[in-house]
Amino acid sequence: MNYKQYFENAKQASRKLVGLSKETANNVLADLADALILHTPEILIENEKDLAKMSIEDPKHDRLKLTEERIADIVNDVRNVVNLASPLGDILSDKTLENKLRIQKVRVPLGVVGVIYEARPNVTADVFSLCFKTGNVAVLKGGSDAECSNLAIAKVIKNVLAKHEIDPNVLTLLPAERTATEALLNARGFVDVLIPRGSSSLINYVRDNSKIPVIETGAGIVHTYFDESGDLEKGKAIIFNAKTRRVSVCNSLDCVLINRNRLADLPELLAPLAGGKVMLFADEQSYEKLKPTYPEQLLSRATKEHFGTEFLSLKMAVKVVDDFQEGLNHIAEYSSKHSEAIISESAANITRFLNEVDAAAVYANASTGFTDGAQFGLGAEIGISTQKIHARGPMGLEELTSYKWVVRGDGQIRR
Repeated sequence: MNYKQYFENAKQASRKLVGLSKETANNVLADLADALILHTPEILIENEKDLAKMSIEDPKHDRLKLTEERIADIVNDVRNVVNLASPLGDILSDKTLENKLRIQKVRVPLGVVGVIYEARPNVTADVFSLCFKTGNVAVLKGGSDAECSNLAIAKVIKNVLAKHEIDPNVLTLLPAERTATEALLNARGFVDVLIPRGSSSLINYVRDNSKIPVIETGAGIVHTYFDESGDLEKGKAIIFNAKTRRVSVCNSLDCVLINRNRLADLPELLAPLAGGKVMLFADEQSYEKLKPTYPEQLLSRATKEHFGTEFLSLKMAVKVVDDFQEGLNHIAEYSSKHSEAIISESAANITRFLNEVDAAAVYANASTGFTDGAQFGLGAEIGISTQKIHARGPMGLEELTSYKWVVRGDGQIRR
């Protein structure tokens, strides 16, 4: 298959897209939102074909599954993007030098954005809407697990583009086979940046093999530390929500750390998790404390491997730490730098935690489930960056732009 033609077409479309007005972009996306609602039945039929090929026990099953409610959420994200101000053309700095040269720093699109993702059909719509709003062409490589779902959503997008007489190559959905991944990793000169969304193994593979600049997103090994001064009722609600709201997402809680001085409260703190059928892997001290009350079939002794694991399921590690500093040390050792939280009533400890913990999002007395572009007011997100260069945390419209220097003169020459 001639993948190069896909990439050449995307590059050409990128040049045309730069001239698209903000009003037209918004009109396209508004029509897309309506079209997704209209074609929900067809999308769900195709999604069922994908679901039929995957075990319901697979952690990816929940990510793959679409429902009317989830499609409505996708549509709301698209509409949120419409309502946000476009950052394109924003002037980041403006100065005139002594020689009368006027120099402006102006936001511009990244160009052609490649995204490799697994069983997440919502990504197809989210990435397109964010890229289109910011003048970027999207080249998508979805996983074979979601092939039918992705094709159905891409078909709706293509039909809307055709209605507005816009080059259909502003969205390219590559074939699901692995050879397309290899071609995309090597599309240097055509694709400007590559963003993997999925498991740590996918992210590591893309980072290690791409010839294109990569923005790492995704893998979340998430902790919540219950401090000596933590409020028990807040803690119960926060931990239950962070673990059980949606277990297959990267902001789901993986490990609870509890200060030794609050060990007596551990059974009550984690009691709601039993109702959620959460399997706990507890270190020796927490195991002995939980054993009398937590369901036997849902409680096991932790091994070293359970700490530093992204479970993506109804499983969670529990560890007792001697003090606040040991909690910080544990997070520093095992965190993937995604989302970390403290439950505390100590202003000093909260300040230290928020300042010292190295993660894209840090929380005090709130669920890590909020690490999400829509929840952060970004409309939707193209991913959650766990690196520090260019973008960090949920990536929305601004994170899909770069800048260039615009220099205006009147005959000046350099001596």
